[in-house]
Amino acid sequence: MSDVYDLNIDTDVNVHLSDCCKEDAQAVFDVLARFYQREDMTTSGTGSAAGPVPTVWTATFDTAGGRHEEAGPTHLTAPVGATLTGGYHAVDEVEKVLAGGFDIQSLQAVSGDQETEARLLLASR
Repeated sequence: MSDVYDLNIDTDVNVHLSDCCKEDAQAVFDVLARFYQREDMTTSGTGSAAGPVPTVWTATFDTAGGRHEEAGPTHLTAPVGATLTGGYHAVDEVEKVLAGGFDIQSLQAVSGDQETEARLLLASR
């Protein structure tokens, strides 16, 4: 086997949250952290001083490990756009976990040879 498969690429899911405040991003990541080990988290913002600065909150979760605790309904101050990228099975599992904490509207799915991308809109229940 190649070294690429030793990195658990098929179990990692990148979660990108947009159009939300820091507290809502943290609420979403906290739900996922009850199930999976968080590998990293970053924030990026761009824009000019003249207008609002769009921010994207990013975290990577390993779906192979974690505590797998129950997720109950979680409050968000506003709907949150989420993009999940990873292996088919891993992305599907993360979607199921998010459905335990939020109302989910699927906006789009893009499938590739080895990975898939799911675009969701998360809201409080």
